[in-house]
Amino acid sequence: MNAPRTVVAGPATWNTMVRLDHLPEPRPHAVFARGAVRTLGGTSAGKVLHLADLGAASTLVTDVGTDREGDLILAALDRAEGVEVLARRAPGSSEQHLNLMTDAGERLSIYLATTTASPGPDAVAVARVADAEHVVLDLGAAGLSLLPAAVASGARLWTDLHDYDGVAEFHRPFAEACSHVFLNDDGTDDGTDDHRALMSDLLGRGAETVVCTLGADGAVARTAEGWFECPAEPVDVVDTNGAGDAFFAGFFTAHLAGAGTADCLRAGARQATRALTTVHLSPLLDEHLLS
Repeated sequence: MNAPRTVVAGPATWNTMVRLDHLPEPRPHAVFARGAVRTLGGTSAGKVLHLADLGAASTLVTDVGTDREGDLILAALDRAEGVEVLARRAPGSSEQHLNLMTDAGERLSIYLATTTASPGPDAVAVARVADAEHVVLDLGAAGLSLLPAAVASGARLWTDLHDYDGVAEFHRPFAEACSHVFLNDDGTDDGTDDHRALMSDLLGRGAETVVCTLGADGAVARTAEGWFECPAEPVDVVDTNGAGDAFFAGFFTAHLAGAGTADCLRAGARQATRALTTVHLSPLLDEHLLS
């Protein structure tokens, strides 16, 4: 296929998802899982799957190990039509997580293995970024290594800071380079509206649009025009994994179609329901990965 005009750089992982009634207390004891599934994970994998679900082609730049889990990651990504995968196979393990999940959306993510970071982006990835109209730089080695090329390209830059608290050093170069910044309120969830203060601060640092997802409370956006809010779409939740990436993809594709901020938020909320109704990152995987 022709090279997509959107590049997403960041993690694709292989995860074990364990469903619990409650997250474990910090004491020695036994708990019984309600179920478990091994499946594709990673925030960048989630984004390209939901972009594909919406008919938007993209290139994923990621680091994957040479182990069996790396093969499983690439096989799962191969199911998504319109996704070009540029994966550097680093010797050793792929990134793997053990995620403890509850119905309330709580999650404890345990890193079981990490991939050896690439020494730098390869020529094909740099060329894709140079020709791209939009580049999504997710937190991780792949996104960080492509950041200088992305800045030099003149493309519109997007990032997802997840539970950024406003001070973490690793997040800073992503926050300062990108015009469209997404995050959730986990890093500022103290019963106040501190996420709004952080969003205003990010706008002051140079962002054009800052979006914060609030779980069941919907999402809020901040631009130079002011504040925009959107409630969550009603849905029978199966699993919350990947909902933020689905929201991003919905907002992003609506933006590409020329929608305003309020309509982009609603598009994000609608797409989030696609992730919430499956145990996988996206329903696109339902027929291909065992539950």
